[in-house]
Amino acid sequence: MLIKELAERLQITPRAIRFYEEKGLIAPKKADHSGYRHFSEEDVWRLQTIITLREVGMPIEDIREILSRIDQEEDSLLHHLEIQRSCMFDQWVELSRVIQTTERMIERVQERRHVDPASLYELAEANKRLRQMRNSWVDRWNFNQIAGQYDTWVNEKKRGFYPYEEYESILEAVVKATAPLPSELGLDAGTGTGNLAKRFRDAGIRMSAFDQSLQMLKQCQRKNPGMETKLGTFFAFPYLDSRFDFVATSLALHHLTDEQKTLALAECKRVLKAGGRLVIADSMFEDEEKRAAHLQSLRLAGRLEAVAEIEDEYYADRSRLIGDLEALGFQVEAKQLTTYVHLLVARLR
Repeated sequence: MLIKELAERLQITPRAIRFYEEKGLIAPKKADHSGYRHFSEEDVWRLQTIITLREVGMPIEDIREILSRIDQEEDSLLHHLEIQRSCMFDQWVELSRVIQTTERMIERVQERRHVDPASLYELAEANKRLRQMRNSWVDRWNFNQIAGQYDTWVNEKKRGFYPYEEYESILEAVVKATAPLPSELGLDAGTGTGNLAKRFRDAGIRMSAFDQSLQMLKQCQRKNPGMETKLGTFFAFPYLDSRFDFVATSLALHHLTDEQKTLALAECKRVLKAGGRLVIADSMFEDEEKRAAHLQSLRLAGRLEAVAEIEDEYYADRSRLIGDLEALGFQVEAKQLTTYVHLLVARLR
């Protein structure tokens, strides 16, 4: 078909088609005798893909990369769309926080009847710090690379320091503490290879799950066919507000700093329905005093490798987590499951 016919079919202008051709995104054949562009059905599909990706805000350079890889990688388009969706949720959450900050600024001005620059600056700086915390996380653990070996690693019986003793029992404790009802919808936050989500689904519970690692999600999907999975982060859950009856997470939060954990807990609350509950099983110490005492005992025993492993992670201060959850409106119960893993059950008041 000619460019005019293609433009009418896709409801765009011939000028837009020429633009994408100039950018190297499409390359229609030209007839030898006339010089007119002739577009094939493959060109139609490529142009539809381009238009769709532009509609969700994807830059031209990223679209070019997708199109160049799409023939070699079957799931390339899906992957990039998932990345785009994750980015949009991140921007949406960020914008929501900016709106909340602006609302508080307005309230302060209205209450005091005059502009207090120092007070407004304090709010703006707080919002800036939150943004910096959200953007500073780096995958130091290379989860995409270890996804294929992760399940073997957490289940093997290792000598020496091993923080994941009783791994299967930990997952079972999360399911039991959640006490899900058949009618409920749950979220496995930071699902990894999907072991916790599978436990819930084996019990007949509907689940969704997200993770920041594409390769981890692929492992999760193999175990949980048909379950909704999304690419996303703890700082911007890829879901709208008040969607889930419960959120569960296991052995994921210790990859976040204390400040980042606070942001993640707020996201848990955001996606929970009224009266929802959050269940956390993760590496932590009861408080900083207990952490210091445990590390000292390891040093005295000559177990310096264990000390280094603990200090390389972000084991939580349980008392701080409980304080953050209570500040968010949760009632919290806590208990220790293993040497390093504790269980928190938090219910929205």
